[in-house]
Amino acid sequence: MASPALQAHGLHKRFGTVKALEGLSFEVQRGELYGLVGADGAGKTTAIRALAGLLTLDGGEARVLGRDPVREGARVRESLGLMPQQFSLYRDLSVGENLRFFARLYLLPRATFERRMARLMEVTRLGRFLDRRADALSGGMYKKLALACALLHQPAVLILDEPTNGVDPVSRRELWALLYEFVQEGMTVLVSTPYMDEAERCGRVGFLQDGMVIACGPPAQLKDDLGVAVLDLHCADPRRAERALRRLPGFESTALFGERIHVTLPRDGLDADAVVARVRAAGIAVDEWRMAAPSLEDVFLAYTRPTAAAS
Repeated sequence: MASPALQAHGLHKRFGTVKALEGLSFEVQRGELYGLVGADGAGKTTAIRALAGLLTLDGGEARVLGRDPVREGARVRESLGLMPQQFSLYRDLSVGENLRFFARLYLLPRATFERRMARLMEVTRLGRFLDRRADALSGGMYKKLALACALLHQPAVLILDEPTNGVDPVSRRELWALLYEFVQEGMTVLVSTPYMDEAERCGRVGFLQDGMVIACGPPAQLKDDLGVAVLDLHCADPRRAERALRRLPGFESTALFGERIHVTLPRDGLDADAVVARVRAAGIAVDEWRMAAPSLEDVFLAYTRPTAAAS
């Protein structure tokens, strides 16, 4: 069996007194779309920089297609495409000029570059903007140009750090459609994101908190394994009701979702009518309610809430 495309084993990294990675471990299989999911400061960018060989670790091992990204950096870069949050395009160059610049960095023969550029312009729909300066592109178009530059050398592995941050909804959907297309062609994709709707699109996700993966698996499995159901409540004053609910024993796993309240409860033996009756008996007016399967955001909150409460 082929080794994983990406491996992080017990990664440790400190910046002064800040622990950015604290024993981080996960693997991404070849041809997989894997989501690294966490809030700001969880360690996503540091993990990506470690896998790309852009920093020296304090402990642990990172591997890209079985190679050390620091000691074998040149070999790793041949097979790795990286799209950081702040991709360093030359803003005073046009779309075509940026692509030609990166082609020279990758030492691509002209015929190879022309063929690959034509294909990338087709899938990103940037072909009619070849003469437009990068600083005149919209946020979504800029991200697609950055993605095209990262893909010019046809990497086997693509790593993206929050690629849709600041991108409009249409461009966001188009970027994810491109990722699906690349995975179907056999590429391995690791994407970091703070957005649960994007995490739902991944084959597997790893929840990252305090520099560690605290849960990992396919989204559907993570939801099922948690063994909970969600009581979805609508109250006239949801913020006040949510605060009151948290004071009731057994209702600690309560969170606001817009104008509604989600109460995460053990699934086995759950009597929803009795639970709602108890809520109302506590003086909390419930306009309407329903039971629902947990969303991935419910699952993430369930895993992270104890640590967040402790801190």
